[in-house]
Formats: sequence, structure tokens, C-alpha cells
Amino acid sequence: MQDLSRHRPNVGVVLFHPDGRVWVGRRSSGVRDPYCWQFPQGGVDGDEDLYAAARRELAEETGVSSVSLLGRTTEWLTYDFPPEAKRHEEGWIGQKQIWFALRFEGEEAEIDLSRQHPPEFDGWRWVSLQETPELIVPFKRKVYEEVVRAFAVFAGEQHGARPNG
Repeated sequence: MQDLSRHRPNVGVVLFHPDGRVWVGRRSSGVRDPYCWQFPQGGVDGDEDLYAAARRELAEETGVSSVSLLGRTTEWLTYDFPPEAKRHEEGWIGQKQIWFALRFEGEEAEIDLSRQHPPEFDGWRWVSLQETPELIVPFKRKVYEEVVRAFAVFAGEQHGARPNG
């Protein structure tokens, strides 16, 4: 079994539109390259419940709270930070993530990227779940490919994988 003690506990959210597309946000880093889009994600506070952490992160980063649970991964998905990453300085070598698939039950007016200061995202759009690995920074791509396999059933894009949960 892999030692994950130096991987920061984290949750990720795939927010599904009722039509099967998923929400991605453009990171507020100012860099405009093809890899500036990602799903909401963030750290787990202490012994915080993972689902509660996922809902908190989603609300903080997007303003969205009108959701229902579709599924989740059961195993930690991991990636290592590149050498230049800030978290590396804090002793973390990467992140371990549990991912949640949530259905958006609200109106798009609920989406408010200015709730977090500074904002995590400065733009957003709905895309096909299948295209998301090509939108993320390369060091996170393997995790996104695993998330796509796990949650494809919710997008009507089954590839032999079943969601966990």
C-alpha cells in the first residue's frame, strides 16, 4: 500500500448539469493557457467529514449549494506536486483526493465566483466530462482520467466503469 502521509487530504467536486455536462472553472492565476480549467477542489479541515468538505469547497469557490449527491470515489486518488509548487514548501509532496459527483439543482444565477477572496476562478463553463483531462494541468491529468472513468455513468458516457458510493 502506498504511503500517503505526505499527501495533503483534499476533496474534489464534479458538478453535473442536468443535461450531463460538467462545470469547470478557469483558475484566477492570470495564465491563459489550455490547462487553466479545473473542477472545484480543496483541502479538508482537520477531521471534517469529506462530503461536508466537498460541499463547503463548492460553495466557497462557486457559490453553488443547490446540489444532490450522485456518487463518490471510495479510494484516494493521488498526484504529486511539481517541484515549483508552493505546497511543496509546506512539506506536502502532493494531494490525496476523494471525489464527489453532484447534480446541480439550482439556477445558473446561483453561481457566484466572487464569494472567495481572492477568487479561485475568474470564469466558468459547462463542458463534456470526456474533455476535462485535456483542460487540466498535466500533473493532475491521471487523476482526471480516473474521475472521468468513475463518473461517466452520470454523463451518459459509460466506459465500463461504475461509480463508487
